[in-house]
Amino acid sequence: MPRFAANLSLLYPELDFPDRFEAAARDGFEGVECLFPYAWDAGELAARLQGNGLQQVLFNAPPGRRERAEIERAWQAGDKGLACVPGREAEFKAGVALALSYAAVLQCPRVHVLAGVVPAGLTREAVQPLYVENLRWAARAAAKEGLRLMIEPINTRDIPGYFLNRQDHAHELLEEIGEPNVQVQMDLYHCQVVEGDVATKIRRYLPTGRVGHFQVAGVPQRHEPDCGELNAGYLFGVIDEVAAQCGWDGWVGAEYRPARGSEAGGTSAGLGWLRAARAQAAR
Repeated sequence: MPRFAANLSLLYPELDFPDRFEAAARDGFEGVECLFPYAWDAGELAARLQGNGLQQVLFNAPPGRRERAEIERAWQAGDKGLACVPGREAEFKAGVALALSYAAVLQCPRVHVLAGVVPAGLTREAVQPLYVENLRWAARAAAKEGLRLMIEPINTRDIPGYFLNRQDHAHELLEEIGEPNVQVQMDLYHCQVVEGDVATKIRRYLPTGRVGHFQVAGVPQRHEPDCGELNAGYLFGVIDEVAAQCGWDGWVGAEYRPARGSEAGGTSAGLGWLRAARAQAAR
């Protein structure tokens, strides 16, 4: 069975963020991920991880702004990353530096670098050289700390105009970037929305060694993985099968919005998909 990490930015929404660590551990998660940890002191979050026996496996570099208190607001205001955005290179580098400092304290081996939205009046082709240049710089900075960077194709229904949408484009970008510590974050939800044929893509790309992390949610509503058209249980089996063949030992992030919303205990009640995966693995 793959190792599953709870995305604490989305799961357990009835709790304050620092209290979600304990809830995830109580439900049997051994790893956690989140969107942006910067509103909280890194040392405090590290203590929550240690106190609950959890590993931070992933978080995002800032989507915009330089001040920690502004980062979440930047996301809500429409900043979805800066890697492809001309004129904001200094802000991008400052954000990466902040992310690397948090990764060191949290002992987190992966940081997702958001690509951003292609600015109005420009094309994807026009901004790709800047994206590649920024990722090379970030990768070399991360390599000094022994960290890996993730790039993630995201569907344009959720983020219209997002620079990176397809698995094949992501892998082409890895070739162009040319840095061994840059990998693809393969979100099965986004992949299904944009492309479909998800199992075939897992079989194609996981053995390359260039998939560093998976995420999952139900399609189309982004609820629990067992809600909707995505056969998550089958795909977990495919990941298991291919991982055993190629030696992959990463994580699958549960990045979904609980169908029960902020109902007390709603996230825990919706973990039937996780219990089913554990039962299948025990057979």
